[in-house]
Amino acid sequence: MITLAAETTNQERLITVILFTLLIATTLGVTVWASRQTKSATDFHSGGRGFSGIQNGFAIGGDYMSAASFLGIAGTIALFGYDGFLYSIGFLVAWLVALLLVAELLRNSGRFTMADVVSYRMRQRPVRTAASVSTLTVSIFYLLAQMVGAGALVALLLGIEEGETYLGMSADVAKIVGIVVVGILMVTYVSFGGMTGTTWVQIIKAVMLMGGALLVTLLVLSMYDFNFGSLMNDAAAASGAGDAFLEPGQRYGVEVAGDAWQTMINKLDLISLGLALVLGTAGLPHILIRFYTVPDSKTARKSVNWAIGIIGTFYLLTLVLGFGAAAIVGHEAITEQNTAGNTAAPQLAEAVGDHFGGDFWGAVMLAFIAAVAFATILSTVAGLTIASSSSLAHDFYNSVLRKGKASGQEEVRVARFAAIGVGIVAIVLAVFAQNLNVAFLVALAFAIAASANLPTILLSLFWRRFNTTGAVAGIYGGLISSVGLVFFSPVVSGKGVDAAGNNLSLFPESVDFHWFPLENPGLVSIPLGLVCAIVGTLMSSESDDQRFARLQVRALTGAGAERATTH
Repeated sequence: MITLAAETTNQERLITVILFTLLIATTLGVTVWASRQTKSATDFHSGGRGFSGIQNGFAIGGDYMSAASFLGIAGTIALFGYDGFLYSIGFLVAWLVALLLVAELLRNSGRFTMADVVSYRMRQRPVRTAASVSTLTVSIFYLLAQMVGAGALVALLLGIEEGETYLGMSADVAKIVGIVVVGILMVTYVSFGGMTGTTWVQIIKAVMLMGGALLVTLLVLSMYDFNFGSLMNDAAAASGAGDAFLEPGQRYGVEVAGDAWQTMINKLDLISLGLALVLGTAGLPHILIRFYTVPDSKTARKSVNWAIGIIGTFYLLTLVLGFGAAAIVGHEAITEQNTAGNTAAPQLAEAVGDHFGGDFWGAVMLAFIAAVAFATILSTVAGLTIASSSSLAHDFYNSVLRKGKASGQEEVRVARFAAIGVGIVAIVLAVFAQNLNVAFLVALAFAIAASANLPTILLSLFWRRFNTTGAVAGIYGGLISSVGLVFFSPVVSGKGVDAAGNNLSLFPESVDFHWFPLENPGLVSIPLGLVCAIVGTLMSSESDDQRFARLQVRALTGAGAERATTH
């Protein structure tokens, strides 16, 4: 049985610390180099629009494949088999929406942020304020999940058990140190390197992640003579669920015997989750701003094609990682280490290293995959931070407070201070949230993006009648409904405890104020966001046909995209 914390030796800790130090030193070196290339607002917000399709494709992949993707999906597949792969399918299919409906038109229509497109033919101040609030909300929820994961990862890999210390740190202190280090690094990347530094950190992370996942995949398959069917059979046998492990219904859409209502709720929850994943990607602020880092719409399309190839390949590799962990590590060892299965991939890396090279190579593989996971967290939080700081500086400070009169240098200075502010808020919230089950925050971020951002973007691009009232109503309606429904859902209260007695909701078992039955709000909040946008539009007589015509020309040709979008 493999238990990382119990068997972590000083040698393994030293290897882990060395690899982490090399990773941080490399990324900081890139940031120093990037800071010398960042001279204007365009450099800071969009990297000078100088990245190629391949480079931006890898950066998108690095930004998108978060710790939830790497650790979470591999763990879910390891514990629930077929159902875990549903997450991968949702994340991948989402890129078709982004490619077909958003990437080219957004690149042509805006300069730095999502709000450039939404506010182009509307009153700037209310629309950009709403867009900033939505961007900040999505980013903070996403940041919390990543930073709490970073703290847990650092404590786990240093192998600090209850009552023990390492370098003077207890497990709780190590978690806080991990959160603070990630926060300081993400602020450093963004404040000094801007989008150029952030992009290269994401490219490095994508290469490391693909290399690490491919290496472990090949080692696992070689243990089974590259017979994936044999691997799946062993995984099913070790899972304790038998052949049902390879069929749907272990985690999502579970059929409850004798309870038709709960069965229906479970299936609706699965549909709701799928909608949020598929539609949310095209509305995530830190993904949308990546389309502005390329010189033209053709390169934007090429970068999305590369991203689809990279992300698709990675999610195929997670199949082997998940089933490999189930077969080689075992269900009991995985859940003993982490009930959610988030350590399945590092445990698998250690197991295959032990198999092929003994304890030393097991420690090396564990440390390497841990460094990959840490790089995954760093690149994602950097992308989220620059999305937030750019929106606060470009949308709120320049367009709302200064009415478009701030200089480029002033905007960059404010963006750097905004990055520091976002970092401080994220660190403080993550420290207080470190003992909570925050996995739902990623799904909530997708639900908000799908409910508040995507309908508003699409209606701005395609509906002539759309106006300021509709945009503001759509953003706030989708934002409030998605957050509000989650607050009154079983995720927050009333879900009860699992077989081990662990509370499944954020609030204690004795607290129950939920009335919304679904854990994922997308099935309700996405239509609500769209309805709010439509009703708000029809309630106002505002209309600007000429500006809509100019937006269409810009969206299709890119003419004028470099000019200021305020009016």
